[in-house]
Amino acid sequence: MRLDRFLANLPHLNRQDALRALAEGRVRVDGEAVRDARHEVREFSRVELDGETLQAGKPARYFMLHKPQGCVSATRDAEHRTVFDLLDEPDKHELHIGGRLDYNTTGLLLITNDGQWSRRMTLPGRKLPKVYYVETEDPIEAHYADTFAQGLYFRFEDLTTLPAQLDILAPRAARLTLHEGRYHQVKRMFGHFQNKVTRLHRESMGSLRLDPALAPGQYRSLTAAEINALG
Repeated sequence: MRLDRFLANLPHLNRQDALRALAEGRVRVDGEAVRDARHEVREFSRVELDGETLQAGKPARYFMLHKPQGCVSATRDAEHRTVFDLLDEPDKHELHIGGRLDYNTTGLLLITNDGQWSRRMTLPGRKLPKVYYVETEDPIEAHYADTFAQGLYFRFEDLTTLPAQLDILAPRAARLTLHEGRYHQVKRMFGHFQNKVTRLHRESMGSLRLDPALAPGQYRSLTAAEINALG
């Protein structure tokens, strides 16, 4: 919400009072004086007027988790263990996943309580690069790379995938860089060649790489630099 609207919604202020307080530098957001009426106030923001706390805010939380196989990217599931079962955190119900992974896909998973931050990461127009290590049942042939670079038509969605980069590492192993996240996209792309994906592991999202110190099932908080680089 815009700061002027946040202030004007308070019972003891009207719009003119809010604009006057901003112009006089009496409003502070997260400890900094703010005069811009368009400044965005979020649920995590601490807002003060004349030294009085109007909104205490709450800490934003950001985690990277090394998702193991056999684990559902969901808050709860009646049959399977979920990634939230791996978290030893208070108020887990406030957290959500930014960019899900399939049941048997491993690797980098982001978990946060900051909805705006996670939405920015998953906006289609942003085209955040995501890198996967892939192993397949049959050999990966050189012409796969040309097809992936041109884009594949997905009939169900009636769309063509964005160009993707395939780097062949071994006869049955490759690294694939995508700039979108369609349903079962990697498996469907290799399925175009009737080649089954036997292992899929997400190594990175944007500039953020999975911490090699994290064993499957372990997690840690993101650093401020990592949060800002992704956000």
